[in-house]
Amino acid sequence: MSRQPLYNAAEHASLHTSSDPYLRPAFSRASRIGRASWNVVWLLLYRPSPRPFHAWRSMLLKLYGAKMGPNCHFYPGSKVWAPWNLFCGEQVTAADGAEIYNPAPVTFGGHAILSQDAFVCGATHDYDDPAFPLIAFAMSIGSYAWVCARASVAPGVNLGDGAVLGLGSVATRDLKPWTVYAGVPAIEIKSRRQPATR
Repeated sequence: MSRQPLYNAAEHASLHTSSDPYLRPAFSRASRIGRASWNVVWLLLYRPSPRPFHAWRSMLLKLYGAKMGPNCHFYPGSKVWAPWNLFCGEQVTAADGAEIYNPAPVTFGGHAILSQDAFVCGATHDYDDPAFPLIAFAMSIGSYAWVCARASVAPGVNLGDGAVLGLGSVATRDLKPWTVYAGVPAIEIKSRRQPATR
């Protein structure tokens, strides 16, 4: 992958934790504590909240550092790995089962949608490095972009404004604005009509 990672665990992991690099933590103690705390809040306050309580879930995400625009609709079955790395414009939607794995910042433009079980994957491992470190990428999902149900966005891939990633598809390269993609790996299918006024 030609993209440069924003985060490389090999540059942050302590060499004193283990002689086996596979056993070294990929993140700092503070990050691990923050995620443990967020997981408890997600389990006890976010996940069981009633479906219409979008403002409540946005507030919980904001408490953990997320930047949430007005009228965001994050459903109770959605998952955000690190709220402090989440940046949303207005009326961003994450349906039940949608997952945002964001060890590095992920930005969603206004009216972007993640449908049921969509997956935005912000990290992978450097398999050419014997230590196999986790590497994470900053990503952007453009305004009015739509990641359809069970579709996946690979690490470091960006979606232009209005791009559509079809049902169950996998985006392994950047998607052009106002273009529909489908397949594994996703290929360009057709152009998408832009709204007259946005």
